[in-house]
Amino acid sequence: MLVTPSAAFRSPGAIPHHAAAVRRVSSIMQEDDAPVPSMPAAKKSMEMDYESSGFIKLSEAARTKLDQFSEGTLDNGWATSTEISDKAGMIALAEKLNPTIGFWDPLGIVDDASPETIGWFRHAEIKHGRVAMAGFVGYCLQSNGVHFPWGIQGQFAGYDLPAVSFGDIAAAGGPADQWDALPTAGKAQILLVIGFLEMYGETSAALEMDGQKHYVRGGKPGYYPSFQGRMPHPVPLDLWDPFGFTKKMTPERKEKALLAEINNGRLAMIGLFGLISASKGLIVPGLDTLGIAPYAGEVMAPFTAGDTALPFVADMAAKIGTYGY
Repeated sequence: MLVTPSAAFRSPGAIPHHAAAVRRVSSIMQEDDAPVPSMPAAKKSMEMDYESSGFIKLSEAARTKLDQFSEGTLDNGWATSTEISDKAGMIALAEKLNPTIGFWDPLGIVDDASPETIGWFRHAEIKHGRVAMAGFVGYCLQSNGVHFPWGIQGQFAGYDLPAVSFGDIAAAGGPADQWDALPTAGKAQILLVIGFLEMYGETSAALEMDGQKHYVRGGKPGYYPSFQGRMPHPVPLDLWDPFGFTKKMTPERKEKALLAEINNGRLAMIGLFGLISASKGLIVPGLDTLGIAPYAGEVMAPFTAGDTALPFVADMAAKIGTYGY
C-alpha cells in the first residue's frame, strides 16, 4: 500500500513519532550558540566535482544548443569555416584524390548543393568508408575461421544461459551466417551500441567541447568527439584514434592521410559489397571464383526467424525469401 506524507500524518500511529520529531528539531533550534551541522568536506568536494564534471558540462551545453535551435539563433558556422562548401571545392578535392579520374558526379549531387548538403555527403562517405574498411578485414578473417578463443554466452550474474562460444558462431558458415547464429540478445546489444555511437557522434555539444563544430555547420567531416571526461564512468579509449597515432602528425601529413583514407574507404566499400554479392551467387569478377561461402539468408535483414522474441520481427521474417532474389 502506498502511503502519502499527508496520509501518514493523519494516521494515529504516526502522530506521536511526528510530534517527537518536531520537539527534537525545536529543542535543537532553541539551544544558544548551537553549531549548525555542516556538510562534510568530502561530500562538498564530491558535489563540486560532480557539478564541474564533463558529463554535466556536456548536458548543459546540449540544453543550450536545443534552446538556440528552438529560438532560431543557432549559428550555421559556414561564415568562418574553412571546409569545402561548394562545387569548386569538391572539384579541387577530387583532383587531389585521383588526378587521373578527377571530378566525377554523374548524378549531379553537388550541382547547386548547399554547404550543409556537401558537408553531409562528405561526412557520410568518410564514415561509411571507415566502416567498410573494418568490415572488409572482418569478412576476410571470419571467412577463414579466425575468431576469439573464449565464450560469448554462458552462466552470468545468476542467469543460466546456454553456453555459446565464438568457435560455435564461426562454425555456422560465412560471416552472414555467423551474424544469424548470434543470440538475439547479442544482436540487440550490438545495434544499441551502434545507435549510441551514432547519437554521440552527432552531438554538437560534444563536438564543441573538442573545439569542433558539426559537419553541417562548417565543422570537419569525419571528426568524432572524445569520450574522455564526458561519461558518468571512466572510458579508457576513444573510438577514433584510441592510441593517439594521429596527434603527433603535422597538418600536411594529416591532410595526406585523410586523402588516403577516403580512397581506401571507397575501395573497401566496393570490395565489401563485392564479397557479399559473391556470397549470394552473383558473378563478381575476381571474387566469384574464390570459393566464398554461399549465404541463403537475406543480407538486408538484421533479424531472422530465430529472433521473433523481438517486436515486429515475426512479420519481417515471414517476408524473407519472397522478393524473388
